[in-house]
Amino acid sequence: MPLLILFLSLWLAGFSTNVFASGITVSLDRSPVSVDESFQILFTANESPDSDPDFSPLEQDFTIQSQSQNSRFEFVNGKSNRIVQWIVTVMANDSGNLIIPVIKFGSDSSSALKINVTPSSTTNKTPRDDDLFLEVSTNTEKPFIQSQVLYTVKLYRRVDLAKANLSDPELNDAVIEKLADDANYSTQVSGVTYVVIERKYAIFPQKSGESIIKPLVLTADTVIRGRQNNSFFNSQMTQRRIVKSNSITLNVQPMPATFTDSHWLTAENVELTQTWSGDFSKMKVGEPLTRTIKLVAQGSTVGQLPELSNAKIDAQLKTYNDQPVLHEDKMPTGIIATREEKIALIPAKSGNYTLPEIKILWFNTQTQKVETATLPEMNLTALEADNTQKIDTQKSEILEQKQFQTTPDFESNSLISDIKKDDFIWQTLAIFSTIGWLLTVGFLFFKHKTASKNMPETQESPAEISLKTCVRQLKKACEINDSNAAKTALLAWGKLRFNETSLGAIAPHCEARLRDEILALNAALYAKEPQTMWQGKELFKAFSENNARAKLTISPKNDALKPLYRL
Repeated sequence: MPLLILFLSLWLAGFSTNVFASGITVSLDRSPVSVDESFQILFTANESPDSDPDFSPLEQDFTIQSQSQNSRFEFVNGKSNRIVQWIVTVMANDSGNLIIPVIKFGSDSSSALKINVTPSSTTNKTPRDDDLFLEVSTNTEKPFIQSQVLYTVKLYRRVDLAKANLSDPELNDAVIEKLADDANYSTQVSGVTYVVIERKYAIFPQKSGESIIKPLVLTADTVIRGRQNNSFFNSQMTQRRIVKSNSITLNVQPMPATFTDSHWLTAENVELTQTWSGDFSKMKVGEPLTRTIKLVAQGSTVGQLPELSNAKIDAQLKTYNDQPVLHEDKMPTGIIATREEKIALIPAKSGNYTLPEIKILWFNTQTQKVETATLPEMNLTALEADNTQKIDTQKSEILEQKQFQTTPDFESNSLISDIKKDDFIWQTLAIFSTIGWLLTVGFLFFKHKTASKNMPETQESPAEISLKTCVRQLKKACEINDSNAAKTALLAWGKLRFNETSLGAIAPHCEARLRDEILALNAALYAKEPQTMWQGKELFKAFSENNARAKLTISPKNDALKPLYRL
């Protein structure tokens, strides 16, 4: 009997393993890919699967170059989870819409996944003798103002690098954001295999007309093969090389005349949705109901997204808006911006209410047409709450009783007398309050007029002059990489702009890039361990972009638009 129980236990354990097998997800390091480029397929399991994987089905459409496995532990809510991952590097045998097939892990299996493989990216390239070169490209050369331009940088090499530094793209009157992490793969150019490092940026031009993205500069120390230094501390010889990319000219188009809305929004796709915390058709008087409106735009920044809940509604339906939640996801395909607004609605009396239609006009950069995202008009019904209904019933009964009374009794006369006395007191207080208010307003007006006469006329206020001085001091400090001087200039600027007295307090008032640079400066100043020398170039660059966006204003007579970030 014990042997039978042991056998059944083992059989049930095996059965449960098959039923509750670990989920295996499939993902790619990038997509789409070229037929002559390698890419990585990642198989991830939240626990060890039933058996080792069989990758042979991949060989039908792909050539396997290498495979590796790693594992790690994640702690979520106090629980430890083991994550196992297999990384398979492959190249497609042909272009087209291919399928990464189901891969068996014993009794477990992954799901299939589609991938778009484009034709060879080097078909039209002439043979190159370079062992190190840069290639840059954009997805369009005629973008619309404030629309997203994907800027791709590819570093090709068939030499080893000991050290390398690549400059960031520069474009006047533009917002530039780096996207995701760098991709690494191999490709062939005219039959020669190169290792490629690919980096992507999202560029949002803020001014129409012709603009030039300056060439990128790569400064690299390449390893000289076959030569070694006899020194114990330097076992390899290197050579300093400087490589430049080509420049790219953008012909930025102004806002089209067909766009009639005051808020210019460009995107590749826009979604406008709403959710409710309860049943909006059965609201209760005095009880709040929360409406959440979410706007998601692909190919935009959060600064471009308009307000969602600014329409006027019935005064008897009280509204309380929470602070909007803004979020950006930086994907290889571009930036996805999200704006979420929560509004608490509280009806003051029973009845029917109407929420007006919400319309977001936007320009589709894919079809180059004006489109509209809409939430239709909504009808709400508010019902009496239990306690409110009782109070109203009591009031109605009292009124009915008074209607049937022909002559007031003694108590009624006393009540009327008391009411008259209260009215007289309140009227007297109101008169004295009004007189006091008028005297105060007159005194303040006279004081302001006297101060205005004594104030000298100047083109710039002292605050503006001080701000310009702070900017000059910050620029000088960043040029010579003086972190302490940069801190002093930023503190002075932050005191004038935001009335803040520390770097940590100033940072949240700035847009994301400048905020990160200020926090990095703060960390460098107070780091316990010695670090590499602080570099001020990126801080002042982010500072300049921050100020440029803050100065942009909208005008129907020119191409200046609202800044992407409101400070």
